[in-house]
Amino acid sequence: MADLTPEQYLAGLPADRRVEITRVQQVVDRHIPAGYERMMCFGMIAWSIPLSRLADTYNGQPLNYVALGTHRHYNTLYLMGVYGSPEQRAALERAFKAAGKKMDMGKSCLHFRSADDLPLAAIGKLIAAIPAEKWIAMYRDSRARQATRKALRPKAVRRPRKKVKA
Repeated sequence: MADLTPEQYLAGLPADRRVEITRVQQVVDRHIPAGYERMMCFGMIAWSIPLSRLADTYNGQPLNYVALGTHRHYNTLYLMGVYGSPEQRAALERAFKAAGKKMDMGKSCLHFRSADDLPLAAIGKLIAAIPAEKWIAMYRDSRARQATRKALRPKAVRRPRKKVKA
């Protein structure tokens, strides 16, 4: 699956899934700021900062911003900006409430069966809100905070094991 293009991925989906994924993809494509590239990543369509622009990612993969995939019983839109920004999360929750829709979301993964389950206009605005340079800065800031926390964490003290008599 890693060698597929986004177009091949879509072509390989069942017709009903292809329709829903395509509808959401079109919203992302209309709103994604310049600097992100659409590619396949982790078996999904992703809009990412390519390694040619940011090579020092924690996992050696492109820095994903938005991803879209389908699973056995549902589709998923991954909104990393919502994961990285409490303000974006709150705005998304308000949008779902205002639209009278039920939000089924983990940390960054928004599950849906139909594109009609999503407040697409609000999602488009959230996607448009973080330009590529800002996303890179947010990523670097997050990694720096994590390194600081790790450095301040007390080292584990190893105690010698008691010998057990046989």
